[in-house]
Parts: sequence; C-alpha cells; structure tokens
Amino acid sequence: MELSPMHLLLILIIVVVLFGGRRIPELMRGLGQGIKEFREGMKDQPPPPTNPPPTTPASTPPATEEKK
Repeated sequence: MELSPMHLLLILIIVVVLFGGRRIPELMRGLGQGIKEFREGMKDQPPPPTNPPPTTPASTPPATEEKK
C-alpha cells in the first residue's frame, strides 16, 4: 500500500493539530539527534564475522561402563 499525497497531507494536519506548530521543530530536532546517535553507535560496533572459525569437538575421555 502506497501513501498518496492526500494521505501525507492528512497525516501532517493531524500532527499539527496534536502537537501544535511550535513543538514540531523540537520533535524533529530530537528525532534527528536520535538517528545521529544511533548511526554513531553502529559505527563503534565491530562488523560481524563473515565466516566463523571452525569449532573443534571438546576432548572428552571415552565412556566406560562401570561394573557393580
């Protein structure tokens, strides 16, 4: 489903009515700062390994049967 220009205009009008014209720039500024912090946080993360190293089976002694 695509948003037509009429849908976007209706959403914009609802946002202006709910939050008021003065508060919208504050909301957009906060949203922009949040996105910027998210991107900076993603840059700090090391990239995931493309091929994980092969795992070797743990060396365990062979199972023995106990006699009672």
